[in-house]
Amino acid sequence: MGDLKKMFNPKAIALIGASEKEGSPGRLTLENLLLSDKRKIFPVNPNRKTVLGIPCYPTVLDIPDHIDLAIILIPAKSVPQCVEECGRADVEGVIIVSSGFRETGEEGKRLEDEIISIRKRYGMRIIGPNCLGIIRPNIDLNTSFLKPIPEAGNIAFISQSGQLGDAIVDWGTYTHVGFSMFASLGSMIDVDFGDLIDFLGDDYDTRSIMIYMENVGNARKFLSAAKGFARNKPMVILKPGIFEESARAVVSHTGAMAGSDRVYDAAFKRVGLVRVKEVVDLFNMAEVLDSSHLPKGPRLAIITNAGGVGIIATDTLLSLGGKLAELTDESMERLHAVLPPHWSKSNPVDILGDADIARYTAAMDICIGDPNVDGLLVIHAPRAIAQRVELARAVVECATRAQKPIICTRMGGRGVKEAVEFLAQHNIPIYDTPEEAVKTYLYMYKYKRNLELMYETPSRLSVAGKQSPKFHLKALIRKAMREGSLILNEEESVRFLKNYAIPTARTLVVQTVEEALRIAKDMGYPVVLKIASPDIPHKTDVHGVITGIDNEKALKEAYRRLPVTMRETAPGATRSGVIVQKMVEKIDYEIIIGSKKDRDFGSVIIFGMGGIGTQVFKDFSVGLPPLNQILARRIMEETEVYTMLQGYRGKPAADLRQLEEILVNFSNLITDFPEIAEMDINPIAISNGKAYALDARIILDGDIQAYPVPHGYSHLAITPYPTGYIMPWTLPDGTEVLMRPIMPEDEPLEHEMLTSLSEKTLKERFFTVIRDITHEMLIRFCNIDYEREMAIVAEIKEGNTRKIVGIGRLIVEPDFKSGQFAVLVHDSFQGKGLGFALIDMMIGIAQEKGLDEIYGIVLSENERMLKVCRKLGFSRSLLPGGVSRVTLRLQ
Repeated sequence: MGDLKKMFNPKAIALIGASEKEGSPGRLTLENLLLSDKRKIFPVNPNRKTVLGIPCYPTVLDIPDHIDLAIILIPAKSVPQCVEECGRADVEGVIIVSSGFRETGEEGKRLEDEIISIRKRYGMRIIGPNCLGIIRPNIDLNTSFLKPIPEAGNIAFISQSGQLGDAIVDWGTYTHVGFSMFASLGSMIDVDFGDLIDFLGDDYDTRSIMIYMENVGNARKFLSAAKGFARNKPMVILKPGIFEESARAVVSHTGAMAGSDRVYDAAFKRVGLVRVKEVVDLFNMAEVLDSSHLPKGPRLAIITNAGGVGIIATDTLLSLGGKLAELTDESMERLHAVLPPHWSKSNPVDILGDADIARYTAAMDICIGDPNVDGLLVIHAPRAIAQRVELARAVVECATRAQKPIICTRMGGRGVKEAVEFLAQHNIPIYDTPEEAVKTYLYMYKYKRNLELMYETPSRLSVAGKQSPKFHLKALIRKAMREGSLILNEEESVRFLKNYAIPTARTLVVQTVEEALRIAKDMGYPVVLKIASPDIPHKTDVHGVITGIDNEKALKEAYRRLPVTMRETAPGATRSGVIVQKMVEKIDYEIIIGSKKDRDFGSVIIFGMGGIGTQVFKDFSVGLPPLNQILARRIMEETEVYTMLQGYRGKPAADLRQLEEILVNFSNLITDFPEIAEMDINPIAISNGKAYALDARIILDGDIQAYPVPHGYSHLAITPYPTGYIMPWTLPDGTEVLMRPIMPEDEPLEHEMLTSLSEKTLKERFFTVIRDITHEMLIRFCNIDYEREMAIVAEIKEGNTRKIVGIGRLIVEPDFKSGQFAVLVHDSFQGKGLGFALIDMMIGIAQEKGLDEIYGIVLSENERMLKVCRKLGFSRSLLPGGVSRVTLRLQ
C-alpha cells in the first residue's frame, strides 16, 4: 500500500491544467489545494508562467521536486502524453479528472487503453478517468473542485458517480455528518473499490464505509478486501439494479433465473455487507453504521401516541420481512398497570394522544426490557402539550439503561430542533417518517445477521469432490469440445453427478426399442422414457417425457410415440436417442440446483423450487461457491420451498442434511470445472425424505480451454479451499501427520488445542496469556480468506479422534508484496521438527503468491523459534519491547 499511502497523503502535488479562469475546474481545484499549507502545490500549464501568483511549469518533468500526486484536468486527447511524462518523472499516483474516454466510443477507448499500457510500464497508480478525485478532511486534502469541503469525521464515502458524490458532500455539510474520505473513482482503470477498502481498513480515522457502486470491477479483489474490512468495521452499499439481458441465448433454467442483481445481493451478503435500495437509505444508514447496539433479531416493538402512524410502521415492518414483537404476559400486565384503560392492548403500543413523559418512560422501559423484543421504535406525533426536549431526554435515559437499539421518528415539525439535536448528540437515530425508521432498523438487523453468518461454525459433512477422481470427466469435456458440441447429453451429465456423490435415478440412453426393453427389465418397472436431444433444453415443454410405464407393451407404445411427438412439437430438433430412467413413484417435492457464469462474479449457484414450478413461481436463491454446510443451509432457508421441505400437508419432511451435502458436492463440482458455463439438475425429486436427481444438463463454455486441472479458479469470485496444500508428513517417531489448510469446521479442534497449551507457549505465540478463548476469536482464526491469508494445520489421529497439534499462519499484506507468518506447536510436539516444517510451508506458499518477503515478530526470549528461523535463512533485527523481527527475502 506504500504507493497509495503517498498518493492519499502527498507531500507534493502537481495540478496539470491549472487555470485562472473564474469557475473553471482548474481554478477551483487549485483554490482547494491552496487552502492547506501542509503540502507543496505545483501548477502545470505550458501557456502560463504563474497561476494565482504561484510559479507554473510547462510539464511535470520541469518541476524540481519529487511529485507524489499529479491531478490531470486537460482534454482527453492530451492525457496519454501527460501520463507518460508522469511516469518518466517517477510520480507515485495520478488522478485523471478528464472525461472523453471509453464512454465516448472507439477513439476514447483507444486513448484509455494507451493510458493503461503506460501505467503498467511505469507501475504508477491511477484514479479515474472521469472522476472528481479525493477529499480527506482529517488531513486538509481536497484534490477535487467541489465546494464546500465536508467536515472531518469517521465515515468514508466511495462513489463511481461524480454527481451523486457531489450530492453526498452537500448532504454531509448540511447535516454536519463528517467524512474521513470522499473518493470518486470514475471508470476505475486501475485503483478500484478493493484498493480503497484495503487502504481504509488501516485508516484510524475511518470507522465505516458507504459505497455507491455501478459495477464491481475486480470482483475477487473487492470481496476479499470487503470481507476483511467488514470483520471490524461496517460497510453499506447502494447498488442500482441490473436488468441487462445476455446477448447469448439462455438455454438452461438457471441461466434465465440468476440475474445479475440477485448475484450482487448474494455476494454482498457473503462478505458481511448490507445493501440498501435508495439514496435516502444510504443517508439514514450513515448515522447508525457503527452503532454499539445492533438488533439481535427482527422483532420490533412500537410505541406511539397516534394509532394510525403505528399502523403505518407495522405495515412497513411486515412488508419488508420484519416481525412485530409479541410481548410477554408479564409485560402486558405491567403495561395494563401504567397505561390508561383504552390503550391498544397490543403491539404497536398506542399510549394515546395525551401521553405525558411519565407514560412514555414507563412504556419504553417495559418494552425494551421484554425478552421477546429486539428493538424499539418510539413515535411521537406533535401535540400542543408535548414536552419535546423532555421526551428526548427520557429516550436517551432509556437507551442508556438498555442493551438494545432504540430509534425514533422526528418529533413534530416546528419547534423540534433542540430535541432532535439532543438525540443526535447521544447517538439516537431519528427519522422523518416511520417508514424510514423501520427500514433502517431492518437494515441494521440485516447487517448484524450477515456478520453472524460469516462467523457461524459449519458442521462437517460427508461430502465428495475434494478428492473426487475427475480427470476422466475432463477427457469427456475435451472430446465434446473437439467435436464442436457444447451441450453434454443427459447420460454424460449424470456421470458428473455420480462422480460427486449426487444421488440419481438410474438413467441410460438407448437407440432401439430392444435396448429399451432390456434395460427396463433390468431396472424393474415402472420406468420413464424421455426424448434425448441437444436441441431440447426442457423436455416437458415439448411433451417429451412419458411416465408411469409399467410393462413391455406400454414401453413399446411410448417408444413409438416419442419420435412422433418430437416431430410435431420440435420439428427442427436433432434426436440423439431415447432416455430410459427408473421411475421415482411417489414424489413429495421437486427442487432445482443449478449454476451459471455471471458476467461479474463468475460461477454462481442457485437453489429453488424445481420441476415445472421453476419458471412459474420463480422461488429460488443465489449463492457463490465454494459452499460449506452453513452456507448451503442459508441458501435453502432463503426460499419459500424450504418451509415445504420441512413437512407439508402430511408429506414427510425432506432430509435437509442430505440436501446440504448435495449442495456442497455440487459446489465442489462447479469449483473443479471452469469449463461449465451453465448446469441444471432439474428436477431433484424428493420421495420419502430422500433426494434423487431425475434430469441434468451441462452446457460448456466455448471461450475457455478444457484444463486438465482447475486453472487458478479464475471462474470463481471467492478463492476455494486450496487442496494443493494438503500433504502428508511424518514425525521422527513415525507418527503420521496430515498438513492441510484450515477450514471453518476446525473450530472445535482449534479450541481443544488452544485450551490445552501451557502459559509459556501461549505467551510465545500471542505475547500474552489468553485465558478466554471465545467463539468469535476462533472463527476468525478458522474462517479465513484463502486469497490473502493461509493457515496450515498439522493434524494427527489418536484412534478415531482427530487432533490439531500445530498451526502455521501467513497473512498477506494488502499490497501483496509481503506477508507476516506465525507458528504455534503444541507443547507435546515441540522439538520434533514440526515448527520447521510449518514455516517451510509458509515460505513455499509465499513464493507461490509472488511475495517479495516474509516476516515474523518473535519474542526475543523465544530462542527455539529464533534458532529455527536462522536455520531457514531469516535475518533478525531487534525491535522495542523485547521483540525481534525475522525477515526472509524471497525475490
